Amino acid sequence: MRKIVCALTSLALIATAACGEDSTRTSAPTDAPLSVQTSSGVLQGKAGTTTRQFLGIRYAQPPTGTQRWTLPTAVDTPDARVDATRPGARCEQAPTPGVTTDPPSEDCLFLNVTTPRRIDADKPLPVMVWWHGGGYTTGSGSAYDAQRLADTGDVMVVTVNYRLGIFGYLALPGLAGGGDFGFADQLESLRWVKRNAEALGGDSDNVTVFGESAGGMSTCAALTSPAARGLIDKAIISSGSCALVFPAGAFYPGVPQERPYVPAATAIATGTTAAQALGCSGTTTLDCLRSRPTSALLEQNENFSNDLAFGTDLLPRDPRAAVASGDTLRVPLISGGNRDENDAFTAGALAAMPTAYTAASFPDDLRAAYGARADDVAERYPPARFTTAPAALARTFTDAGWACPTTRSAREYAAHAPVFSYEFSDETGPNVSGGSSPQIPDAAFHADDLPYIFDIGGRDLVPRDPQAALSRTMIEYWSSFAHTGTPSASGAPAWPATTPNSAPVLGFTSSGVRMVDHAADHQCDFWSGVGLR
Repeated sequence: MRKIVCALTSLALIATAACGEDSTRTSAPTDAPLSVQTSSGVLQGKAGTTTRQFLGIRYAQPPTGTQRWTLPTAVDTPDARVDATRPGARCEQAPTPGVTTDPPSEDCLFLNVTTPRRIDADKPLPVMVWWHGGGYTTGSGSAYDAQRLADTGDVMVVTVNYRLGIFGYLALPGLAGGGDFGFADQLESLRWVKRNAEALGGDSDNVTVFGESAGGMSTCAALTSPAARGLIDKAIISSGSCALVFPAGAFYPGVPQERPYVPAATAIATGTTAAQALGCSGTTTLDCLRSRPTSALLEQNENFSNDLAFGTDLLPRDPRAAVASGDTLRVPLISGGNRDENDAFTAGALAAMPTAYTAASFPDDLRAAYGARADDVAERYPPARFTTAPAALARTFTDAGWACPTTRSAREYAAHAPVFSYEFSDETGPNVSGGSSPQIPDAAFHADDLPYIFDIGGRDLVPRDPQAALSRTMIEYWSSFAHTGTPSASGAPAWPATTPNSAPVLGFTSSGVRMVDHAADHQCDFWSGVGLR
């Protein structure tokens, strides 16, 4: 990061100190301690060649037994001795076919801290708190190895577990915190950072929350939550705008239109239906559910995908409406997504059922998604212009539900705080989305940007140029934003800010970094008149 900071010539004091030209400097970077006292205990971490890690740190009490479906309770055990050399358990989730890992657990409220190995005591590190994706039903913080980001960007990175599926988003009549337990966990992780960042070499007054997919949707929601005030100084939302809308059939034929958030009444209805399916009803519903084994509860887990509830104490308003009206935190924001987001889900559906989408079903698929505007959409997206009809359909889903709502919402947010818009479009990198089909050509699928910021599963998936060069540039933009609130990278274009009237989009492409005509590429003028809400 030293060369990055030196390039930020507008920050003369920081730049000269980082470059060794400040005669008033009182300290130099030294090996950071591997034993640190926090509110979670005295942590014994481990050192790598260039980084220091504290893994499996409990940030809240186990949400188990009678604490299942209660709001998180902070840990206060400063004298405990904690082995922080391996991650804690993932939160309960259904197994992934073909993947063998340590079993998940309800006792899962752990986080992981990664810093550079050498730290300047006089210069606290910016803190970047990562909330993972996975549709609110899968994933873990430990799947994202942050050593490359921490070392290259000179930042402290915190990756977080939070409750998932039925354990994180169950709502019932009168249940305090219902619909928002996973979100409450995420906010509790920020309170832990506020209390403990300094002990770990971080700056508790310079915290960037960043997330992708469900983690990005949670980040966007947090910007509208009164409970997040004072906890977030900057944010990066990847593939998770508050304004996303998933047209009918976008995830699988027959799946109705969805959004990332649901009204509290809808969440309660979903929870009540799940409880009845599990044999629980009436005044004893909660006790009955708490008596059920995790295996039984997981049978209902997928009903809680994209089920973060608003109209609650933690999330009083629909986040989309809150952003549109300016009822948000006033913090700098990077917002964007991937050029071919929905291709991942269309390919996944085709892999499961090769006839899920066909040329013959294309007109009906459009009618299901866009109703009376289906013929207009067909004229704009004729299958003859694409490799296959499913590829054409997927592109409508991306443009209508992901790309155009993201930049529209960014312009709304820009009325009150700085915003920088981007699009990731390198189709040559690894496909980590989980979706693949011969009917969908290689593209920048949902989640395919992640290996450019993190090592996934402990592996650098972009070790060679040009992907490695693009990764270094993205990390430089992301980490400079965490340092200063303005993203920049050496030898790369200046990143113009989004305004209420214009959203210039910086593209991270297979041929390098450049401005892209996002609105034209995704036909946003057309979609603004379709009225998909």
